[in-house]
Amino acid sequence: MSECRVRDFATQVVRWQEAHGRHDLPWQNSRDPYRVWLSEIMLQQTQVATVLDYFPRFLARFPDVESLAGAALDEVLGLWSGLGYYSRARNLHVCAQTVMELHGGLFPQTALVLQTLPGIGRSTAAAIASLCFSERVAILDGNVKRVLTRALGFGGDLASVANERRLWDEATRLLPLNDLMQTMPRYTQGLMDLGATLCTAKNPSCAVCPLARSCVAKRLGQPHNYPVKTRKLKRSSQSIWLLWARAEADSVWLSQRPTPGVWAGLYCLPWFDQREALEEAVPERYRAALQDSPPFTHVLTHKDLHLHPVQVQMPCTAVASTQGRWINAQEWPRMGLPAPVRKLLLQG
Repeated sequence: MSECRVRDFATQVVRWQEAHGRHDLPWQNSRDPYRVWLSEIMLQQTQVATVLDYFPRFLARFPDVESLAGAALDEVLGLWSGLGYYSRARNLHVCAQTVMELHGGLFPQTALVLQTLPGIGRSTAAAIASLCFSERVAILDGNVKRVLTRALGFGGDLASVANERRLWDEATRLLPLNDLMQTMPRYTQGLMDLGATLCTAKNPSCAVCPLARSCVAKRLGQPHNYPVKTRKLKRSSQSIWLLWARAEADSVWLSQRPTPGVWAGLYCLPWFDQREALEEAVPERYRAALQDSPPFTHVLTHKDLHLHPVQVQMPCTAVASTQGRWINAQEWPRMGLPAPVRKLLLQG
């Protein structure tokens, strides 16, 4: 792409965002790095519609980095429950504490320093730095990779580290050069908006895209060929038996999941790889009362969990399994629970 085309690219994105981009999302129209950081972490691997439900509630409870840093991790996980990818919530909590301890409660203003914080990668750091502080740095999340590879006709396999580095270089070359205080936030937001609304993975709206005249993928009639990434993670599956032990006053027996692993750090019904192992964990006098509930499948990104809840009623003086404790109905709704476990308990 010629230097003239490079300048036109940034100008077209900025103008389009101003006239047609998204302006009403609750984390937009703000240069508060706390709000932008929170939204960026929530939006990783999560749809905007879902985040729109969680973001205001999280912000109401933790309006600033100081309140988040001082919170108990269980409370943070409780508010995060249902968003998935719970390592994000744990990193969010540690990051807030790091900002308080090492940076006096103020987020660093450069992407280079932001990347040193827990849970903040190169693209997220650049998003915060450009949107909040107008730093001239490129973002390269999944949506932006799709926009840029199509516009440039970039056919390198992004499973290759070298090709990923080449695309970073191209993304940097396309950045605005003038009036950065205004253009950088709008350009960064514009790329995000294009990827989310027009340059979508399926059925892209090429006819109304501001980059249509120069887009290589459109000219070739092959937008679905970009981006190229050959390495794919294999899906796996796992069958799990969940001990759903209940006592009086709607108390349930919950144990904390180990770290690392699926649902790490969350409170969960004790799980077992075999029903026989579940039976052995229950005191012998209550085994005859075990009742199987209908099994169901919970889909994770790269794994299907086939869940088999097994119910039993026992007094809260009994020990339901080797680990965990009885938690009453006033306490467990506020705790960090995996979404399918929360749904089970709410159904009662």
